[in-house]
Order: sequence, then C-alpha cells, then structure tokens
Amino acid sequence: MDKTEGDIAEAARLTARLATARLLVVDDEPGMRNFLVKTLAPHCREVVEADSAEAADALTARQLFDVVILDNRMPGRSGLEWLAEQRRRGSLSDTIIMTAFADLDTAIEAMRAGAVDFVLKPFRSNQLLNAVRRCVELAAMRRENALLRHELATGDPGRSRRARLIGASPQIEEVRQMLERVARVPSPVLLTGESGTGKEVAARHLHGLSERAAGPFVPVNCAAIPADMLEIELFGHTRGAFPGADAPREGLLVSAQGGTVFLDEIGELSASAQTALRRVIEDRAVRPVGSERERPLDIRLVFATSKNLPEEVAAGRFREDLWFRVNVLEINMPPLRRRGADTVDLARLFVTELSSQLGLPGIDIDAAARAAILRHDWPGNIRELRNFVERALIFGRFPVEQLNPPPSGPIEPLDDVERREILSALEATGGNRAEAARRLGVSRKTIDRKCAAWGL
Repeated sequence: MDKTEGDIAEAARLTARLATARLLVVDDEPGMRNFLVKTLAPHCREVVEADSAEAADALTARQLFDVVILDNRMPGRSGLEWLAEQRRRGSLSDTIIMTAFADLDTAIEAMRAGAVDFVLKPFRSNQLLNAVRRCVELAAMRRENALLRHELATGDPGRSRRARLIGASPQIEEVRQMLERVARVPSPVLLTGESGTGKEVAARHLHGLSERAAGPFVPVNCAAIPADMLEIELFGHTRGAFPGADAPREGLLVSAQGGTVFLDEIGELSASAQTALRRVIEDRAVRPVGSERERPLDIRLVFATSKNLPEEVAAGRFREDLWFRVNVLEINMPPLRRRGADTVDLARLFVTELSSQLGLPGIDIDAAARAAILRHDWPGNIRELRNFVERALIFGRFPVEQLNPPPSGPIEPLDDVERREILSALEATGGNRAEAARRLGVSRKTIDRKCAAWGL
C-alpha cells in the first residue's frame, strides 16, 4: 500500500469512528449553537445542545457523551467551573473548551480542569472538526491500549486466539447452529461445560457472527482477578477514588463499548461482585468506583462456567436472581471425548500452530497415534490435547504410552456399547431423553432413532 492509499485508509478509519460519536454542545448563544450543530451533525451519530451549565447538567445525568464542546464564558457558572465540577463527579467525557478571550492563564486553567483541547473564537468549521476527530481518536487509542495491556497481563501472548470453532462432529455442528441463531439478538448467552472445552473460542465465534464483530472482544477471567480488585477492573474509577488513584481510568466494560465482553468462570465471583454484576445486567450501565454517575453500556455479555450453577444456587454460593439473568440462552459445550474425529483435527491444527511458535519441525500423526488419541478420554479436554501435542513436538514423537493403554480383553461390538450406554443414561435421567442426550453429547433425534430401532 503506497502513501496515498494509506492516507485514504486512515481518513476512512477516522471518519468511521467519528460517525459513532455522541456530542454535547454547550453555549449560551443560539447562533453559535446552530453553527456547531449544523457543522457536526452530518459527521456524528448524535449532537445534542444545551444553553447553560444547568441544562448540560440535566443532559449528562441521563446520557453519556463522547465529546463535550463547551463555551467558557456563560451566564452563571463558567464553562471551566462546570467542567471542574464534572470531573469531581467522575465524568470521563473528553471536553473541548471554546473561548474568544485567549490568554496563558485561561489555557492553563482549562488543562487543569480536565479539558483535552482548546479552540479560539472565531474558528472555521474544519478547525472544529479536526479537534473533535482528535478527541475521538485519542479516546479510541486509550481504550485499545487498555485492552492490550489487559490481554498481555492476563493471557499467553504466544497462544493463538482462535475465533472459529474447529471440527465437523454433530456435537460441535449443533453448537455452531445455536451460535448462529443467537448471534443477532442482544440477550446474554451462558456457555456451560467442563473446563477446557473451548468456551472462549465459542464466545469469539459468536462475536464474529454478530453485528458487533468490528468492535472489541474483551475476555475476563473472573477467577484470576482478586475479589477486592474486580469492580475496579470492570467498572473503572475516578481520580482520588482510593489512595493511589491519581488519574481516572475506564474499566474493561466501558472500554468494550460496541463490542462483546466474555466473563469466564462467573461461578467464582464473590457475593459483592455478583451483586454488582446483577446491577450491570439490569441497568445496562456501570458506575465507576468513586463516581456519582452511571455510564450507559453498549455491550454484549457472554458468560461461561464449568460449575453446576443450579447446585451453587441451592448451596447459597450463587445468587438466584443473578442465575435467572445470566441463564437466558444456555449453550453446552461438548467434552472432547464426545467429539470423535474432531480430536484428530484439533491435534493436526496444534501441530501446525505450535511447531511454528516453538520453531520445531512438525510430526505426522500416524495410525498408532491417531488410534491412541481417539481412544483417550481427555479429562482436561482441549487444553490437555494441546499440551500433549506440545510435548510430542519437543520429543519428536507422540508419547502415546502416556495415554490410556489399549484394551486387553475381548472387543465388544459397537452396537452393544451404544445400547448399554444409552439405556444407562435413560435410567439415570428417569427416562428424560433430552437430558440423556445432553449428558451423552448427542442429539435428541439420535436417542429417538436408536430407541425406535430397539422397539422402545
């Protein structure tokens, strides 16, 4: 891409970001407000006007604005006085100060009050647009940096962040179909299943199918964040909210605006964090620690757990009202032992990925290794398979002796095995075919077809 094409692409990116911005214009002069709205409205998602600091108070109490364009000299409270008060209340909106009386003291006072830019009246429309674009771009860069720092601090930089489910088994195909069905609706999704079954990959797959695919995907492992830090990480904080909070900070939920937040292992949340999460789901808003005001959220929430949450509710460890709110759409991830040949497909994928990451030659999955991989139960699921492949690459061969030894007794016919396991599952579930199918990792139609063949 040459320089001209790069400039065009950069301009298009800035224009797209500006088109999503909500702006508030505060000026006591009707003519100036009219000029500002006409200049900005064609380029932004929304432009709202206020003729005084009091009117701006009412608007900011109801709605979050990305950028505030604020006149300094107004009747009553000045723009700088209003801005300083907003900062004390916890407002994080970027603010551009307008003034016709420019001097060094005013500029210094504006920066101290929290203004991010300063424009002198009279100004041209392109000067104002450029100032707003700078604000929107700086806000986007702050959020991207915060999300990158979060991922580096909590993830494995060398691990592939797969965004599509791998495999052709009926079990994983059923999951794909469910994700496609719910991708366009905003309702929360709960992913359940054993640890290591690929719940984060399924969440990324759902994000990629949704209308939010261009927005950020923010994974949060609730079990990895100390309970006393979780609200600060998720909700953010204002300046001075606690000792050491020298500057305001957006939380992960606000940084994910327009995207998807994946809250993994919600069964590990403390009681206070469960209460806070319930409020977020109900109000679609978040209140930063130390702030007097809530910030509206535009995010898709996807939850995951390897625990049996109904049992946790019965034991008093998980709030029942939160359980009802997260369990709107439940998708169960099948364990690897139920996915058949998908296991070999995943092993081949890991050979390719890990050999490149580790700088080691790849190895073939021969017939003996393939049989051992298919025979093993994989209690650690995909995570265990990946570690097994990594060891194989290091030693130059698949250590199949570490997996289940081959059966030494007579081989039982497959039909007999299927019949025994299905009938055992039906007995354990009191004849509930849907639940038996879920536990076996097959579809309800499979159970019905087998039972019909056996005359049941």
